[in-house]
This record gives sequence, structure tokens and C-alpha cells, in this order.
Amino acid sequence: MNAPTENLTIGAFARTAGVNVETIRFYQRRGILRQPAKPYGGIRRYGAADVARLRFVKSAQYLGFNLDEIGDLLRLEDGTHCREASVLAELKLRSVREKLAGLARMETALSGLVKACHARKGNVSCPLIASLFRDARREVSMSRRRA
Repeated sequence: MNAPTENLTIGAFARTAGVNVETIRFYQRRGILRQPAKPYGGIRRYGAADVARLRFVKSAQYLGFNLDEIGDLLRLEDGTHCREASVLAELKLRSVREKLAGLARMETALSGLVKACHARKGNVSCPLIASLFRDARREVSMSRRRA
């Protein structure tokens, strides 16, 4: 008897992996997933290896890898290229840390603006709105200088 993840149609494959059929087709067009041969008059079938590969893709996406990077990781899938995989992970980690630093700056700016809004007394301009307009005018001025 077949294992539950053997001989799956694309719909069953999608359900098993927790994605929709269009996601599978998209990954196939990108070369991330294989497209099984279609038997004459038959239906393409997927197996446990396909499910495992798709789950690998989803796990890598969870860690922030894009499809090009995932393709690079998949080329190392035999497991003997730890050094190369480590380099890719270090690059991703650096990118994540840069994003976190940017988010921390955003948090600081927003926190200050929220405090300024709460401290506002009387019928005066909202500090948040005023700051956004000030920044927008600064951007317009900078772009005119560059042009």
C-alpha cells in the first residue's frame, strides 16, 4: 500500500504541503520544484520527496530567504556543502540584522512622535502629521536638487 505522501495529484500535494496549486505551479516555473512527467492520458503524480522539497522551501522562506537564495540552497541539498550554506546564511543574517536596526530606528521615531502627540496641549498642529509633512517637503526639495 502507498504511503500517504506517495502518488499524489497536484491538489493533494498542495493540501499536504499547506499551499495552493498555483504556488506549486509558480515554483515549477521558477525551477524550485520539478514538474513530473505526465503519463500519456494520465495525471502527474508527486511523492514524499516533492513534499519534503516544498517544505524545505517554506522553511527557508520563513527564515527570510527569497526564491533565488532558496534555489542556491537547493543546489547544495546533498548536505555536503555546509561551508557554502553557512556563507548564504551569514549573508541572510547580516541582512536581517540591518532590517532590525532599521526597525529599531523606526520604533524610536514613532515612539517619540506618539509621546509628542500625547503631550500636545490645546488646539495646535499634530506633531506626527507636521513631522510627516516636514519630511515630505524635505524629500521634494532633495529630489529637485538632484534633478
